[in-house]
Amino acid sequence: MAETAKWYVVHTYSGYENTVKATIEKTVESRSLQDQILATSIPLETVTEITESGASKTYDRKVYPGYVLVKMVYSDDTWHVIRNIRGVTGFVGTSSNDPTPLTDEEVYAMGVEKKEIIVNYAVGDTVRILDGPLSSFTGTVESVDIDKNAVNVIVSMFGRETSVEFELDQVEVVSQ
Repeated sequence: MAETAKWYVVHTYSGYENTVKATIEKTVESRSLQDQILATSIPLETVTEITESGASKTYDRKVYPGYVLVKMVYSDDTWHVIRNIRGVTGFVGTSSNDPTPLTDEEVYAMGVEKKEIIVNYAVGDTVRILDGPLSSFTGTVESVDIDKNAVNVIVSMFGRETSVEFELDQVEVVSQ
């Protein structure tokens, strides 16, 4: 059933995000709903501030204050469980009764889930570009940055060699 689970956005009172997340997790545990409500998340970003005295202070800040993300199999039961948690004002969607799930692209962009990309090329390999305006061009891998999901490829265009950045899954190694 986990394959039908999608991420939904739950709107909460401001400042209640952590309480709502903890309550959802407790409710899932006590009602044995682990196969229906799979995960909760509050996207955070690490921020470093420099104070007036010059000292730096690092802390985590909520990327979307007032929202909690929930991965669940949508049904009347799961909707009812989430909707009746103290601090929850509703789901994000066309109406509070009809939540809209996030797309896979939105989930990956938010950093809630990471998609694993297996890279079978390295610096110096010849690769073919699969996507975008340079589709079907070939070039040489200049650098690979798995954390940033980026690969730089040297492509020959108009008689000049140009470094172009692509996502890791936009290129494939050319078989020798």
